[in-house]
Amino acid sequence: MCRLFGFRSVLQSRVHRSLVAADNALGQQSVRHQDGWGVAYYVDGAPHLTKSPTHALSDAIFHRLSGVVSSETVLAHVRNATQGTNTVLNCHPFQHGRWVFAHNGDIPGFADRWRKPLVAEVAPRFRRYILGDTDSEVLFFVFLSRLHERGPLARSHDADEVLETLDDTMRLVRAMCETGPDPVLLTCVVTDG
Repeated sequence: MCRLFGFRSVLQSRVHRSLVAADNALGQQSVRHQDGWGVAYYVDGAPHLTKSPTHALSDAIFHRLSGVVSSETVLAHVRNATQGTNTVLNCHPFQHGRWVFAHNGDIPGFADRWRKPLVAEVAPRFRRYILGDTDSEVLFFVFLSRLHERGPLARSHDADEVLETLDDTMRLVRAMCETGPDPVLLTCVVTDG
């Protein structure tokens, strides 16, 4: 499965050590999770996202980006693909507007059995933004659809509202997809900065 890194601070901070230099740095974890990487960070409330389907430690862009990122909110991911091909479209984090999402887990049988019913849970207005073929991206848009039911995504949603929506989304997905012996694994991080 994938590995996630989430960082939130009241002060802008650099995260190079956590991404590259620490003993358990995300880049070090990419040795076993070689199917791509992504880093999202916020500047003046707007997300900036860089992704690549390459191995993070061997990617000069990952090293360069990790050295310059300074933000109050950072979300990073290294991928060990269980669903979808190894393309930039399937690398996390995923972004829509100011919202950013990454997932570590798996929905067994997603492509053959669960993709179509889960996409049906995505509001029609968001379906065209699903560009890849991962369970993670579809989960993100199911979450955004449910959050949008509580009010437009452009408005500020408080933490309780976001957590309730995320919990509701994960319960829905588990109820739909956890029918066989293999568990549905749904660890995720979502932020609007």
